[in-house]
This record gives sequence, structure tokens and C-alpha cells, in this order.
Amino acid sequence: MARLRIAAVSYLNTATFVYGLEHEASRLHADLVLQIPALCARSILERSVDVALVPVAALVKDPSLEVITNYCIGANGAVRTVVVMSTTPVEQIETIMLDSHSRTSAALVKLLCREYWKISPRFEELTDYSEVSSPVPGKGYLLIGDKVFEHENTMPYCYDLALEWKRYTSLPFVFAAWVARPGVDKEAVAEIESALRYGVEHIEEAVAQSRYAGISPTAIDYLTNNIDFNLDIDKRKALEMFLRKIAPVSGGASL
Repeated sequence: MARLRIAAVSYLNTATFVYGLEHEASRLHADLVLQIPALCARSILERSVDVALVPVAALVKDPSLEVITNYCIGANGAVRTVVVMSTTPVEQIETIMLDSHSRTSAALVKLLCREYWKISPRFEELTDYSEVSSPVPGKGYLLIGDKVFEHENTMPYCYDLALEWKRYTSLPFVFAAWVARPGVDKEAVAEIESALRYGVEHIEEAVAQSRYAGISPTAIDYLTNNIDFNLDIDKRKALEMFLRKIAPVSGGASL
């Protein structure tokens, strides 16, 4: 049987998944590659991998992709690592610089601007992250992933997008889900599910074996209290709502 190719995100929020997959590596008969979210999406869309943890906006680009597990990167409240930071309150923001690492977070902030905050800022891509250290009044900065930890509490206004989504919809949010290309073996999917479950059930071990061991208390608190890994009924409902809302405006945007 050919080896599966699995892509996962290279952030702290996936340390549990990576640990589970590596722990079960001999049984999985798979190769694991770690990438930023946008590249995970590209890899599965281009079929250079068989299974991937992808920003959920990728599902709009390719309806043939199937969500294959009951695990995700989600939040039922503040997620902490997907935020818009600014020296200016949101109603006065004129431009939002969008982190280029995930188009799902960019789609979410655009949706919140349009439907919840009722503002119409310009959107520009943020590629020079040093700009965040010298913020410009009137600009907001969408940051995702580990880089948020470096900039916490550096600006007077910080809008957690999962929390803002919940205030708007009363639902949790799903940032990334496990998907497979058509035709992936069901037995392999079951083994992946089992490996992910092992990781989620061993958070402290996962952190201890990762590059985040040096910030163990912070990492464990984040993975326990901010990230919700279960793709339950409410998250599936939220995912359907989000995809429905962004589908008309997604167009050909890259993910």
C-alpha cells in the first residue's frame, strides 16, 4: 500500500495533533509534512498530499474535499492567536493589514467588518511583520498563530476574532479541519482519527515533546483553555454558516 502524505500546520495549536500522528507513525504508514496554513491548503488543492489540516475556506475552493475526522482547530470563545490589533478602535480603522499565512482568518475579518462591525476598511497584505512593531494609527493588523504571542499587549486595542464571531452568531468557530482528497482509504482515515485522539488526550506530553517545551505552562494553558479540538454539532453548524457567508465573495482568491 502506498504511503499516505499528510500535511499539518506548524503552529502551537497543532502540537497535540502532530504528537499523536508521530506517536502512531509506524501504524499509520504515512509521511508528515509541517507547513503554514495557506500552504497546507495549497498542498491538498493541488493533490501533492492526500490528507491535510486546512483552513476551512479551502472547502469553498474544492467541494470534493471531505472532512474526515471529528477533530479540528476551533474555539468556543477567545482563541487568543487570531486577532486584529490596533492603536485605533475598530470603528476608526481605515486599513487592515492581513496576515498572509491563512486566508480563512482574512475571510473571517472581512465578514466581521461587513456584517458585525459595519465598517469598510481597505485590506492590504501584511508580508513585512516588522511593521507590527511600529503600528500606524488608523491601521489594524490581522495576526495569526505563534507570532501573536510576540505582540500580545503591545497595542491598546485587540479584537479576538473567535470571540467576536461568537458575539455575532452565538456559535463557536472552526479555523481548520482535517480533510482528504477523494478516494483515501477508510481504514487509513480511522487510523488518523485514532492518532489525533491520542494527541488530544495527552496535551502535556505533546508539549513536553515539542519545541514549545520551554513555555510549557503557557502552551498547556493555551491548548486547554483556548483551543477546542472537538468538531461537535455546534462547530459543524458554525462551519456551514461561515462557508455559506463567504462563498459569494470568495471568488478566485488564493487560500
